Amino acid sequence: MTKEQLIALGLDEATATKIAAASAEELKGYVVKSEHDKEVTAKQQLETDIKSRDKQLEELKKVDASALQKKIEELQETNKTTKTEYEGKIKQMQIDTAVDKALTGAKAKNLKAVRALLDLEKAELDGESIKGLADQIKKLQESEDSKFLFDTAAAPAKFKGVKPQEGSDKKYPTDKKPSEMTYDELCAYVEANPGAEI
Repeated sequence: MTKEQLIALGLDEATATKIAAASAEELKGYVVKSEHDKEVTAKQQLETDIKSRDKQLEELKKVDASALQKKIEELQETNKTTKTEYEGKIKQMQIDTAVDKALTGAKAKNLKAVRALLDLEKAELDGESIKGLADQIKKLQESEDSKFLFDTAAAPAKFKGVKPQEGSDKKYPTDKKPSEMTYDELCAYVEANPGAEI
């Protein structure tokens, strides 16, 4: 309590001053409750962490170094296998893309059907193409039993024979052609021109 609060309770000023001084001396070591709780929580967390570390150290003491080395080697082998599989998949994707590109360029009608006829067992990439693929495609294009799988860009057919007669630009005595006349106009035209061609 403060000196003013003590005087308000009815104590004289000298007594209130002594009590206020003693109270202030007593509160010098006082910590706010929230700060105290924070420190207690931090201490408990540190103790928990220390126990956890001690437990991990004990487990590490129990671990056999040779077993740990074996586990590391197993993981390295697994990583090697995974890397090899991944590289194989990438290579296969590159081969598939190169084959599709070559077949499209050769105007294959059905890529899947033509691909089945190709020998791609030992396909080797040569940049963006496959070694020997062009020769295989050429053989398929020339072979009687597989050339129908490719679109041959033959020149359009040329017709031979007699040239059809050109249409005539006959002059009719009227402004209209017979095809444009009504029935009555056509009858009148034929009567007026008995020998005219219609």
